[in-house]
Amino acid sequence: MALPLSQLPAEIVREIRARKWLALFVFAVVSFSVLAAGYFWPYKYQSQVIIFVDDRNIIQPLMEGRAVTTEINEKASAARELLWSRSVMEKIATDTDIFGEKADDLSPERLAGRISGIRGSMSVATRGDNYFSIGYSASSPLKAFKVAQKLGQAFIEENNERKKAESRSAYDFIDKQVKSYERQIAGVEERLRQFLSENVEGTEANANSRLSNLQGRLELAELEKEELETRANAFERQMAEINPRIRQGQTSDAYQERISSMEAQLDSLRLRYHDTYPDIIILREQIAELRKQRQRALETQDESPESLGGVDVANPVYQDIRSSLVKTNTDIKTVETRIQSIKRLIAEQTKRMERIQDNKAQYSDLTRDLEVNKEIYNDLLKRREKARVSMHLDIEGQGLNYKINETAQYPNSPSGPKFSMFALAGLFVGLVAPFGAVAALLQVDPRVRTREQIEDALELPILEQLPEVRTPFEKRRDRRITVGVVLMAFVVIGAYISVALAALFGVF
Repeated sequence: MALPLSQLPAEIVREIRARKWLALFVFAVVSFSVLAAGYFWPYKYQSQVIIFVDDRNIIQPLMEGRAVTTEINEKASAARELLWSRSVMEKIATDTDIFGEKADDLSPERLAGRISGIRGSMSVATRGDNYFSIGYSASSPLKAFKVAQKLGQAFIEENNERKKAESRSAYDFIDKQVKSYERQIAGVEERLRQFLSENVEGTEANANSRLSNLQGRLELAELEKEELETRANAFERQMAEINPRIRQGQTSDAYQERISSMEAQLDSLRLRYHDTYPDIIILREQIAELRKQRQRALETQDESPESLGGVDVANPVYQDIRSSLVKTNTDIKTVETRIQSIKRLIAEQTKRMERIQDNKAQYSDLTRDLEVNKEIYNDLLKRREKARVSMHLDIEGQGLNYKINETAQYPNSPSGPKFSMFALAGLFVGLVAPFGAVAALLQVDPRVRTREQIEDALELPILEQLPEVRTPFEKRRDRRITVGVVLMAFVVIGAYISVALAALFGVF
């Protein structure tokens, strides 16, 4: 049956008064237990190094755009990962100055255990934007001081080595790429030179101009052939209408008829040809000869217009048309030959155009590869120079750098709760312990101690409660016990203070 909270303080006092010696015993046991815990508590001494991240030196604005300085993101995490590396831990775990002369002669199991212990006792924490601390905790202040000092030195050295190695490897990689692209560009230029020496088809513009010229000539030749064929057909129709032979009398009129026919033929030829044309010259000579013959005939013949006789002779008009037809057919054959030659040249030019197009595609591939490789090569040259300057910056210790802002200090007092705090807490805990124990016991005790418990449980009113009555003897005995407990409490407190001061001043 739970005790009401309003009655709890009175019942606690009543129980303490009833069991004074037990309360004193609990007080003594708890107080000295806390004091003993403080005496045997494993105290830790901590020493730390403050690191400054120097990323705002004068080199950065001077080399901006010309060099890439090593950047650090999440400085504390980066420092912890670097210090946790096996190489750094082994250097510290085998340091003879910290762990003795045989520190470098450990079995793999003991070395792994020592490295695990160092990692567990090491701490890295940020201290503002550009500061962070590397700390180490140990039961020995000297060991904490030496290990913290070594951790700071190892971090600075390892970081510098890694920066140098990183910048050097970056420069070597870019330099290899530059040399590789130099070989590729030389190979492409050699293939391009060999391609140009083997393919001399000319340019596409020249080939197009030549092809257009040939096609124009072909059209003109075909038009000329059509004209000649039309002329030949006309001559054939004229020959079909003219008698190839005529009977001509030997009179002046016959000579005049021939002269007139030749003059008509001469006029026809002069419409198409110059006066230097061979047929025109021949006709003029024939006309002149006929005129001489006519003149002689007129002188020898009588005045009567009778014929001197007649003979069958070739019709000169027919002969002239036939000669023109033969010449026209010859011209047609010549034009046909020219057309065939032009078509053959056009076919050859078309094949040449196809070869030029194929060569153009290959030339475009070669030039495109050359341009791309040159572009990448020029960019790599710039990057290599930047990497070279960056490498020299890291070698000289410029750019982003770490500096020890505060060296490790020898710890004079342990970190965490001290023995004096345990000593002060012991008296308070010992004094509170009896009251706390009685309060906990009253909450679980099933006995009825107050009238309120019955009224709440049974819902019945209590008419009267009999008070506790003590005899004078009981009062005297209780008084003697109280005096004895108080005296003994002073003795316990005195002993407690003596033991605490002795431990505090190093008496034992």
